Amino acid sequence: MDKIVFLDRDGTINEEVEYLHRPSDLVILPGVSAALKRLKEQGFRLVVVTNQAGVARGYYSEADVDQLHQYMNRLLAEDGAEIDHFFYCPHHPVHGIGAYKKSCHCRKPDIGMFEMAENYFQVDKSHSYMVGDKLLDTEAGHKYGVSSVLVGTGYGKELYKGLTEEQKREAFDAYAKDMTAAAEWILQKEGA
Repeated sequence: MDKIVFLDRDGTINEEVEYLHRPSDLVILPGVSAALKRLKEQGFRLVVVTNQAGVARGYYSEADVDQLHQYMNRLLAEDGAEIDHFFYCPHHPVHGIGAYKKSCHCRKPDIGMFEMAENYFQVDKSHSYMVGDKLLDTEAGHKYGVSSVLVGTGYGKELYKGLTEEQKREAFDAYAKDMTAAAEWILQKEGA
């Protein structure tokens, strides 16, 4: 069985940039590479699950997404933190154009991208996690049956401040100020 850390992309791995698609605009957040490397060293697979409504809106192509992911992985691989697989949803139910305008099972908070990962990995849900900066990320993780961590990068910090304690308990299993703290929480939970 595979222990997996599912990762949102924008605001979690890299700086939030509206409709990021150019490699020149990609900035990996501080500490992310080292945190991901620690997780890999402890036997975790790293899988990105990202909504890419910019494709649906016609702002950029699926080829642009693939090119950005290849570039991102070259950067992360230099630090021993490469992503094992990238999944993305190119659809939007309201703002999509053409074939991309549809309600789908892959768009978070739905779990289609997690299920796609089952074609590549034997997911051990009891030892797998979802890390993201939005509640739709943590909700998707919970729907899929894994523990979820909200990170305070991207939208996470402001979002966290606006929630009641009860909302926090329902929405995620842990809050971490950044990926370093998220990795630490995961590894402590795993007894590593």
